[in-house]
Amino acid sequence: MPIKELLNQRVSAAMLAAGIPSECSPLLALSGKAQFGDYQANGAMGAAKKMNTNPRDLATKIIANLDLDGIADKLEIAGPGFINIHLSNAFLAKQLQTPASGPSVETPQTVVVDYSSPNLAKEMHVGHLRSTIIGDSVARVLEYQGHNVIRQNHMGDWGTQFGMLIAELEQQLSEGEQADLALNDLEVFYQQSKKHFDEDPAFADTARAYVVKLQSGDTHCRTLWQKFIDVSVAHNLDIYQQLNVGLGREHIMPESAYNNDLQNVLDSLVEQKLAVDSNGAKVMFLDELADKNGEPSVMIIQKSGGGFLYATSDLAAMRHRVNTLKADRIIYSIDARQSLHMKQVFAAARKAHFVSAAVQLEHHPFGTMMGKDGKPFKTRSGGTVKLADLLVEAVERAEKLLREKNTDLSASEISVIARKVGIGAIKYADLSKTRTNDYIFDWDAMMSFEGNTAPYLQYAYTRIRSIFRKADIDPDSFLATISIVEPQEKALAMKLLQFAEVVDQVASDGYPHILCNYLYELASAYMSFYEQCPVLKEGVAKPTQQSRLQLCKLTSETMAKGLDLLGIDVMEKM
Repeated sequence: MPIKELLNQRVSAAMLAAGIPSECSPLLALSGKAQFGDYQANGAMGAAKKMNTNPRDLATKIIANLDLDGIADKLEIAGPGFINIHLSNAFLAKQLQTPASGPSVETPQTVVVDYSSPNLAKEMHVGHLRSTIIGDSVARVLEYQGHNVIRQNHMGDWGTQFGMLIAELEQQLSEGEQADLALNDLEVFYQQSKKHFDEDPAFADTARAYVVKLQSGDTHCRTLWQKFIDVSVAHNLDIYQQLNVGLGREHIMPESAYNNDLQNVLDSLVEQKLAVDSNGAKVMFLDELADKNGEPSVMIIQKSGGGFLYATSDLAAMRHRVNTLKADRIIYSIDARQSLHMKQVFAAARKAHFVSAAVQLEHHPFGTMMGKDGKPFKTRSGGTVKLADLLVEAVERAEKLLREKNTDLSASEISVIARKVGIGAIKYADLSKTRTNDYIFDWDAMMSFEGNTAPYLQYAYTRIRSIFRKADIDPDSFLATISIVEPQEKALAMKLLQFAEVVDQVASDGYPHILCNYLYELASAYMSFYEQCPVLKEGVAKPTQQSRLQLCKLTSETMAKGLDLLGIDVMEKM
């Protein structure tokens, strides 16, 4: 059990025993300074106000009923009624040496995480990066806790653009082109077909006709459509592998997978009188999302021409996730510009009883990747930056840095390490920012070996591992008793023991930057410890050396696990 949770339970029990109403919270928080203890319980002030009594007197009663034997060395009242809790060094050492027993959640949930979701027949670009890596990190954290996580990649593989693409492919094939050649560069092919569509009315009519044929199951159109799907999926899977994210072919549930349920969704909404006619279209008017003038939010379910929209397929997907996948919680990693759409989908699903109140629906919005000019990140010519090109550049930059810093590594070692450093740098630069904010893409900042960056943390890990190589000790099999004496040892122990709390918070709120900040603070605490508490230096007593090596080992393991939850690799040498 995380220390904060343990203390919360004990302080809550003491407050009840002191006659304080159960709705009053202990308001437990980490102390800002060591002289004020390790944790502070600040609930006495609020409770005293509610009970119209003196907060210091109430704090005294809480302490009188607070059982922290073997946990805290000292309890004291500060200021108007803060309770400072000084944890015992022996307790902290014991907590560090108590191995975790299984998943950290008592009641595992089935959690569906919807992320990445690129449109097929186009190459992935930088706009897909945030959804892909933020969603994947949240999924990893939930799996680590013991939840049953089901990844869903809701790829866009349906709709008007595919009629246009099929018509273009058919024309090129009729002119003797090979399909592989025609589809070699998806982005160029898409641009060609769009230009053709805009400039040739006859071609546009053919494209629109092919949309209808595709949706009605025409064999010829489906065959050509499948060529785009196969090439696109192969491209996306390659990107996922490079990014070290957990999305595979088995997680793909594209729009077309829900095609057969779209009419059922509409029929159900019409039968419940939730979807009504409006200028030939079927529309839901959502009073729950009314504007400041009281006008309901309008959500189109079916266009006047009979076509369905994203909203319809999203509702069908939700029905599948609840009824078939048995989700207890559904998380959507989709950018902030889709916030209204997601609110509409959630409200409609609840209203239509497609989703019960027991199922958690969460949109985890995120901001935009910006260039140094403060505008959305583009190429120098103003075009969209392909994700594949970005990853190649990241690895090349990392390789150049490594060659400048280290001549002891072989060419093959540099190649492997450069990929881990380059990809890790891009991911961490994104994940370390509060996801709801826009952020500036800056190569120099993200590739730095100083500050809150992936290269700094990866290097900190390798430095710890090098201590064990120098001592000729296998860290994986090393085990020693911890004895905490110095303040830097205690500070490091405290930080190590906060890992579970941080993981719980990321799992609850879906903000990976909290884990990034923790890892940077852990690395900083370790550096202070290492500078003040010699490990292999001559004259250090054997028991002290063994204890400090154990702290080194636990730090490296925690850093490796934390970075793994972000989808970032570590390496033994760097």
